Amino acid sequence: MSVQVTYAVGDVHGRLDLVLAALRAIRSHTAGLISKLVFLGDYVDRGPNSRGVVELLMKLQQDSSVVCLKGNHEDLMVKALTDQGETTFGRWIENGGEETLRSYGASSLEEAEANIPGEHVRWMKGLPLTSGDGQRVYVHAGLKPSTPFEKQDEESLLWIRERFLRADAGAFTEHVVHGHTPVWAGKPDPTRPELLAHRTNLDTGGYYTGVLTVGVFPAGRPGGPEELIVVRAPAGERPVAETVSAAQFAAAPGPATPGRRGWRGLLKR
Repeated sequence: MSVQVTYAVGDVHGRLDLVLAALRAIRSHTAGLISKLVFLGDYVDRGPNSRGVVELLMKLQQDSSVVCLKGNHEDLMVKALTDQGETTFGRWIENGGEETLRSYGASSLEEAEANIPGEHVRWMKGLPLTSGDGQRVYVHAGLKPSTPFEKQDEESLLWIRERFLRADAGAFTEHVVHGHTPVWAGKPDPTRPELLAHRTNLDTGGYYTGVLTVGVFPAGRPGGPEELIVVRAPAGERPVAETVSAAQFAAAPGPATPGRRGWRGLLKR
């Protein structure tokens, strides 16, 4: 039987609590529909429980209806642990790897090699870069504009920002669903997704903002999400999920947030 709805989950970054709350909300929302679940990458780094997130997703992906895409932070971690060089390891640590090490009970390259299971590294290394549903392309960072899909390169799929974010709708043949960028000039509030005609950005900086966003994409209907499942966990509080229509969400004013200067660290890496 064909998939009736796809749920796309934004960047997780070690927030196991938000993922578990999102999964509960998704299970309630499906109500018997045949569904597909796509995680958009960046499961590790910055947040407190990268190991727990990886273990959960590895179990979930045993079901063929669950797709976990590779993010740039999985790429950083794999290279840090397989290149066995201080340069790549140092780059990973600078980009939030210290928190991931801590979740595995490690604090150095030697301890990482001893404590991080090889199957976790192999799983991350083998993750796919894209997925699709006939109406949309799902990818971590984005696509090179005006470039055939078969000519897209791994670097762009994992890392691209400004060139992709500033491109207009005519540069893409399908709607692009992505994460990777919680805040930029066109998205001043990191807690809100970008809902545009040609792309949907679901990265709401969960590790820092306490907000994880899931897009609900019905089959047979092109374009952006029909609904959003928004999981919020204010500091020290239990995560709470809310489902809203995308149109309703877009029309509602965003919550008050600190000035952009306060979010500068979100785009450091």
